[in-house]
Amino acid sequence: MPVSRMALWQTVERNRNMNITYNEKNRIFKLDTPNTSYCIGVVDEENFLGHVYYGRLLGSDDLAYLMRTGEPPFVPSENNRDRTSFLDTFPMEYTGHNLGDYREGAFSVRTMGGHTGVSLSYVSHRIYDGKEALDGLPATFGGNDECKTLDIVCEDSILKLQVVLSYSIFADTDAIARSVKVINNGGDAIYLTKVLSACMDMDNADYEMITLHGSWARERAIQTCPIRKGKQSVGSVRGESSHQEHPFMAWKSRTVTEEAGDVYAMNFVYSGNFIAQIEESQFGSIRAMMGIHPEDFCWKLEPGERFQAPEVICVYSAKGLGGMTRNFHELYRNHLIRGIYKDKKRPILINNWEATYFDFDTDKLLDIARQASALGIEMLVMDDGWFGHRNDDNSSLGDWFVNESKIKGGLKYLVDEVNKLGMKFGIWVEPEMISPDSDLYREHPDWAIQIPGRVGSLARNQYVLDLTRKEVRDCVYDRIAAVLRSANIEYVKWDMNRQLSDLGSLGLPADRQGELVHRQTLALYEMQERLITDFPNLLLENCSGGGARFDPGMLYYSPQIWCSDDADAIERLSIQAGTALVYPLSTMGAHVSDCPNHTVGRTTPFETRGYVALAGTFGYELDVTKIPEADRNRIPEQVAMYHKYNDLVRQGDYYRIAHYADNHFYDCYAVVAKDQSEALVTYVQVLGRPNVHSRRICIPGLDSEKTYVIENAADWPEIRQTAYRGDTLHYAGIHVPPISGDFKARIMHLKEK
Repeated sequence: MPVSRMALWQTVERNRNMNITYNEKNRIFKLDTPNTSYCIGVVDEENFLGHVYYGRLLGSDDLAYLMRTGEPPFVPSENNRDRTSFLDTFPMEYTGHNLGDYREGAFSVRTMGGHTGVSLSYVSHRIYDGKEALDGLPATFGGNDECKTLDIVCEDSILKLQVVLSYSIFADTDAIARSVKVINNGGDAIYLTKVLSACMDMDNADYEMITLHGSWARERAIQTCPIRKGKQSVGSVRGESSHQEHPFMAWKSRTVTEEAGDVYAMNFVYSGNFIAQIEESQFGSIRAMMGIHPEDFCWKLEPGERFQAPEVICVYSAKGLGGMTRNFHELYRNHLIRGIYKDKKRPILINNWEATYFDFDTDKLLDIARQASALGIEMLVMDDGWFGHRNDDNSSLGDWFVNESKIKGGLKYLVDEVNKLGMKFGIWVEPEMISPDSDLYREHPDWAIQIPGRVGSLARNQYVLDLTRKEVRDCVYDRIAAVLRSANIEYVKWDMNRQLSDLGSLGLPADRQGELVHRQTLALYEMQERLITDFPNLLLENCSGGGARFDPGMLYYSPQIWCSDDADAIERLSIQAGTALVYPLSTMGAHVSDCPNHTVGRTTPFETRGYVALAGTFGYELDVTKIPEADRNRIPEQVAMYHKYNDLVRQGDYYRIAHYADNHFYDCYAVVAKDQSEALVTYVQVLGRPNVHSRRICIPGLDSEKTYVIENAADWPEIRQTAYRGDTLHYAGIHVPPISGDFKARIMHLKEK
């Protein structure tokens, strides 16, 4: 087939998988992804916008009856005496505030006169191919043949305020990207006090809510609880998406499994304060909402100005939690992550943090590099402590100048020597922070976020720089960029080790102090966009005291994020399972760490540490010159294992088989190639048990008709049969024998015969 005809055929096939229509007769918008439909309706003379349906793909859009406008309290044109009853029960697509809908609103304002009422009505719409970028914000993307977009223009005619609701769908995944833009067409400024990015009303079908919770070193634990009357929410007001809660929520049928049942989910493409909330009303309907947390948020919108809210990703799956997970993974791999490492294997790195902490110099780093290079490790990363006079975490943040009494001979000498060993070089930075004991703070104490007259609250003996001020972010960026240009630095770990407090900016007027946290997040995005533009070949890894800012917003700038400061293999089973619920394995920074583990004191086999780290980016966090010889000798095997399986792990479909946090004994997951030609199964026996039979595991995702052989059968001498049909592996399963001891792991590589 000629290339031009092939391209045309591919475009036609993609367009078959996605469509957006508007039926003028029944006033229904219908958005179709490959397997789902999302419907919005316009009702009554006032053009109220209602949520109609979200679920399995439908062939019809004759669905207006689902909004129940033909029953009491009816629409206002038929029964205006009960207007508030209508507003309080109608399934709103995007709801205002203070005019009769007593459920939580998605959008609220305060006028110059102090009034807070706002109501939105449909005005017009636009349907177009492709997807427009969001000004200053991370967002999903796609070409004209990859996605379509619906913009619905709503208006409050009294306030002359226009709100544009945007919906983008994709040809290759069942996801909808939603965002909101507000335009002030009036003659007076208006204060925006809440601008959430998504709102969805539907009947409660006895759903349960799934959220992710944690703390430092134990991020993203999965929590499931029934949805009850009233409001249930998670959120962060810490200036980051946070260790404690996560900008994700799902609601599911109680009978959902990994492979079957209804699941709805939202994930916020944002890295600052957020709220995710579900509210069940008096009539059994639920309202799910997500967006910037309204606490400490107030944005002054002058006449003619516009405010762009971040993006929320909505997913519906009829194929259980696994279907939800794979939709998120596919979307983020194809339509969020950018740069040269988007579809590329990452270099195996060794980080000196747990090897040396602050106690290192050029000689020590080169000792580690020489040994690591001989074992096949491909990059040395120099962590905290190379700048200013920083020998502990009490000083020098902001003084981004190489400490040549520690880095003897200068940074270029060190990097050149590492490069001579055939290794790349990376560096750690924390650009958003400033130490009281720093030349930068002594020169510019006003550059810290602070409330005048109050003594600032320290955390880790540091303050947060006010990046909303251009002179601050330019100064910090220029210093760090100068370091990166001084040597062949190919990787940056961008850290943030404290949360925001004492919210005040000496660079903002009194009536704009409520803009600080959002402006700080926008400034972060601006700096990282500048970094990857100026250094396009750089591998950027984000970090925030571990996993406090592991969110889709950061993935737009860096293809990987340090998953947690806790690198213990057993703790990582839960951390990585919660992370992989939403995010591709290729995004999870995961290392083989030292033992006893520096966080929990546990000792696990070196082999197990390698298998668990294989589910992420893979690297090392230890002093390779000091570990036992038997462990050191395993590194070349692990390096070979990474190179053999990483393409599959990075690109394949992820399936959860068993979760240690649920059963307390073992963990198991699989990655299946897109063409179903192979699969890698990881099995971790956390606790050994006496007097037990083999454990049966079922491996989904394979082609039922194909026969698969255990390619590494020599590693499984207890399993005598080595060839199985795909349907046998999926439904009948395979027996995994008990392994002697705790914390033992194996992998099984299945290949099409």
